[in-house]
Amino acid sequence: MLIRLPFAVIALLACVSTAAFAKGPVYTDPTKTDADFAFQGEYTGEITTDDGPVKIGVQVIALGDGKFHAVGYIGGLPGDGYSGEPKVEADGELQDGAVVFRKDEGRGVVRDGVLKLIGGDGNEIGQLNKVERKSETLGAKPPQGAIVLFDGKSADGFKNAKVEDGLLVQGTASKQNFGSQQVHLEFRTPYAPNERGQGRGNSGVYLQGRYEVQVLDSFGLSGEQNECGGLYSVAKPKVNMCFPPLTWQTYDIDYTAGQFDANGKVVKNPRVTVRHNGVLIHDDVELPGERNTTAAPVKAGPEDGPLYLQDHGNPVRYRNIWVVEKK
Repeated sequence: MLIRLPFAVIALLACVSTAAFAKGPVYTDPTKTDADFAFQGEYTGEITTDDGPVKIGVQVIALGDGKFHAVGYIGGLPGDGYSGEPKVEADGELQDGAVVFRKDEGRGVVRDGVLKLIGGDGNEIGQLNKVERKSETLGAKPPQGAIVLFDGKSADGFKNAKVEDGLLVQGTASKQNFGSQQVHLEFRTPYAPNERGQGRGNSGVYLQGRYEVQVLDSFGLSGEQNECGGLYSVAKPKVNMCFPPLTWQTYDIDYTAGQFDANGKVVKNPRVTVRHNGVLIHDDVELPGERNTTAAPVKAGPEDGPLYLQDHGNPVRYRNIWVVEKK
């Protein structure tokens, strides 16, 4: 059912212009950020409409220098009630200690963890509270028989690995090669408000060194094959489950390796299922057995391959990485 929304929601959720690439500060510590960081995040609650109360979710994205963008979802946040109806978007800016999204017919004001929606008549039509979601698999313990590649204490499972503050730095491959496997890992993208697109927290998890599950700060974006959760150059996620930057996120991946005949010809393509922050985003998707995805360090073929964490020049960090081999 399509719902006629009051303007304050439309104002919060109207079209955004395309921003150019910009360079700026990159933050890797959530306790050391700019003033805009406190406003960025997810908000949820109910608004009053002619059809009664309606739950909505809003993602507020910091764009640097006091500029913001908001994306609104009818029914709730992605993975938490979003109905699939068209999203509504808006730009805003920091004014007198609050972020304001404004139009003649109404406005939205973010202050102290609350997003107030106010109609053109000056009456409040709803309040959304800031929430900090956590993946249900965050901190998942490796089952018996799992191969622990990184536990925060030792990075011996990776080649030429670098560890900072107990976290694994991007740009390393596992020493052990794997075939069919189940993988759990946790990652955190940096907060780079002035960057856009592929310049914003870019890395990737390559299964067998061949097939990339993209890592990127795609918070609030449309959810494409080259954004967070995408199977790069193959398939976009069912839903964009990317949390805000500097939030720990999870991938739980079930990968079945391809099968080849004695001449190295593909008999059966590899397949993959991915859960991002506990939500199913790819369900048994077929991968191209005859070719690897873009920038893969290992060419497609019948041999086992490593778990590779791509270095794309952005400070992405990983932790709690383990693999269960499938027979």
